[in-house]
Amino acid sequence: MSYQAVDGVDYMADEQEMEDFGNEFADENYVRDGDLVLDEYNMLTRVTDTSAAQARQGKDIQGIPWDRLSITRDKYRLTRLEEYRNYENVPSSGDTMDKECKPVEKGGNYYQFFHNTRSVKPTILHFQLRNLIWASSKHDVYLMSNYSVMHWSSLSGNLSEILNFSGHVAPSEKHQGSLLEGFTQTQISTLAVKENFLVAGGFQGELTCKRLDKQGVSFCTRTTYDDNAITNAIEIYESLRGGIHFMASNNDCGVREYDMEKFQLLNHFRFPWPVNHTSMSPDRRLITVVGDHTEGLLVDSNSGKTVATVVGHLDYSFASAWHPDGRTFATGNQDKTCHIWDVRKLSSPTAVLKGNLGAVRSIRFSSDGQFVVVAEPADFVHVYSTKSDYKKRQEIDFFGEISGVSLSPDDESLYIGIWDRTYASLLQYNRRHTYGYLDSFL
Repeated sequence: MSYQAVDGVDYMADEQEMEDFGNEFADENYVRDGDLVLDEYNMLTRVTDTSAAQARQGKDIQGIPWDRLSITRDKYRLTRLEEYRNYENVPSSGDTMDKECKPVEKGGNYYQFFHNTRSVKPTILHFQLRNLIWASSKHDVYLMSNYSVMHWSSLSGNLSEILNFSGHVAPSEKHQGSLLEGFTQTQISTLAVKENFLVAGGFQGELTCKRLDKQGVSFCTRTTYDDNAITNAIEIYESLRGGIHFMASNNDCGVREYDMEKFQLLNHFRFPWPVNHTSMSPDRRLITVVGDHTEGLLVDSNSGKTVATVVGHLDYSFASAWHPDGRTFATGNQDKTCHIWDVRKLSSPTAVLKGNLGAVRSIRFSSDGQFVVVAEPADFVHVYSTKSDYKKRQEIDFFGEISGVSLSPDDESLYIGIWDRTYASLLQYNRRHTYGYLDSFL
């Protein structure tokens, strides 16, 4: 991934791919009658949640008052599509894919809007890293908000701070290899939450591990002192022998595996380019490895040796995921596409899913394998039906940078974090169910 010097948590605001949507409404060109006074601006941007009932009655899901603006939602959508700048490491990779690939038919309706919470304000620190939202249940969400890891309960409506990295964070447990002095002002680049564990990765190779059922931090370490040490992704999973492990992908070209009982380093695999994301297969035998290269790798999880290479993307990849069947996996790329692969035939992807706006930054398969959620950097999240061979999709359309997407473990809730100075929020969609056998009684 692109490595640039960091100077404060707001440094991402001016990056090429990041577009601040809300501030545009302060522009007089978007205000009806062309005259915006402070009270009117406050009214346009005041914090109001949106419920499913309000959305059915016509309220914008983000609370944007289009009737007070001089541009319609449809026209502004066209403007965004024309003007949004997709970040590329390989010039014109997205344009090339746009010409070669056709978008999949819309019309799926798998998840329905439930609530938009404006008091929850997700943030992004690096424009290429968008795995900062994690649902541990259909009601519980963990996310980054500036220097803090926050917990949001959609059931109680309570927002609470779990960890604050703006000051000093140090482990309360003693484990071999742990930095007992901890860290100060850690800038968090990526996050993972699963199986009652939380792992946060930092810009200088920091890893901070916490058990969610215990006070304090369990383990802190700095994986590398390389100048190019950003932790790009973390995955938590159950190992073949039992017990919880996690894997950290780093810009120093390394992938490191730790156990989460004694927090010991189990494996350190090295690759010829920075690793942006890894995914462990359901049988725990293969790892998908993608990074600053157009190719992706399948790697033996015990030896770290490459067993297969997949070719088809035109730029660098930042996302990967496995279908629960263990045969299918997906890779997401800055060429605006998500490729679906079958391990039994890796010569070409079985499907190429094209985005509307920009790079594919996050991919999540549902636990039951019926859907794959594909997130662009902003404005669009797509839900594809695997049962239709990825030929039908639901398009979730909004405005703002996406800090992350997460399906709850039971697939009942889909959460989308929106980063924006004005309209930052947490979107919740709930799975649709068809209860035909009950309809006969109505």
